[in-house]
Amino acid sequence: MKDQYAMTEMTKEDVTAMILSAKKQAGMTWEGIAEKIGMSPVWTHSACMGMNAFPPAKAEMLTKALGLPQEAASVLAESPTKIWEQAVPTDPCIYRFYEIVGVYGPTLKALIQEKFGDGIMSAIDFDMTVTRVENPKGDRVKVEMSGKYLGYNSW
Repeated sequence: MKDQYAMTEMTKEDVTAMILSAKKQAGMTWEGIAEKIGMSPVWTHSACMGMNAFPPAKAEMLTKALGLPQEAASVLAESPTKIWEQAVPTDPCIYRFYEIVGVYGPTLKALIQEKFGDGIMSAIDFDMTVTRVENPKGDRVKVEMSGKYLGYNSW
């Protein structure tokens, strides 16, 4: 009898599926959704995919903008567990970013450390933009990243 009243909790995966469905049904873009909540498209998409926690007020705004259930707002505000299901991504676009890090990661690290010292670029205090740059040889994708420098401590 006790199991009859058991409630299943909404997960981040459930909310992501609802967001994608609502976005498609409304014919919205990530830029349009981000504009409605006052956040960047890159951050908005990442958070909608469960990789960042929404500030509670932004989660409320998103659920209202997309007509999601009230419970979705609290799920969106939960801290995420950032995991990847594949060791090497196979989607061609995502793989190219993986390839860029594989080829240029050591170079980026060396240049950051030459300019700043022993440390890293934060992906927490971070922003990124994606823009289209017209070019007669074919339009180009411009990705700009900016992260706070974090030096390693010695103790």
